[in-house]
Amino acid sequence: MSSTNKIWKDDKELFAIAKSELFVALVGDILDTLGYQHQFLPPNIKPLSTDFVVIGRAMPVLEADVFEESVKDTKNPMMKKPFGIMFEALDDLKEDEVYICSGSSPRYALWGGLMSTRAMKLKAAGAVLHGYSRDTNEVLNLNFPTFSYGGYAQDQGPRGKVIDYRVPIEIEGTRINPGDIIYGDRDGVVVVPKEVEAKAFTGAIEKARGEQLVKKALEEGMSTVDAYNKFGIM
Repeated sequence: MSSTNKIWKDDKELFAIAKSELFVALVGDILDTLGYQHQFLPPNIKPLSTDFVVIGRAMPVLEADVFEESVKDTKNPMMKKPFGIMFEALDDLKEDEVYICSGSSPRYALWGGLMSTRAMKLKAAGAVLHGYSRDTNEVLNLNFPTFSYGGYAQDQGPRGKVIDYRVPIEIEGTRINPGDIIYGDRDGVVVVPKEVEAKAFTGAIEKARGEQLVKKALEEGMSTVDAYNKFGIM
């Protein structure tokens, strides 16, 4: 975090401001102006509930397809272990981190109710999945911010394994490094790289507060042309 930042002092304050004043589109707009124009995850990754908002530090998880839950005749000891190291990855979640995974095909669920229960106990911020989730009613009852392709019950057990975590991953060309900020709402999920987070959120906060002036001017009858010429924001 930039030492020159004057708006927030730590992640807790930044995330609180984002939840109370910002929305994902604003941060995406600022990233565009900074030259980071490929930071949104694909639009089919949606919140299970439209009011879910997730913001936190990325804890990337690397998945891989398999075709048996436990393979006896294998050159790789990982293949003998159901789910790979998924449980270790889940247990390693820290407060305000986002479990974000990729690497598998969309033929099974990558997240569910028991995983949400454990993540909540660890005070994680949410889960973002390049694929499906399951136990939808349980996840909704827990109110744990989960973003996925939607609900699909087919189990990961005999079909996929976690093979690493806290490593860089990509989701359809967007790179996610450990510690990047993941910010999502009903309009999408954006990845904010650590090297530009201070500029991105400072710009978004300033734009959000400026847009309140534009809104007031429009409500009072100012034309959009005049408002843009005066405030430079629309």
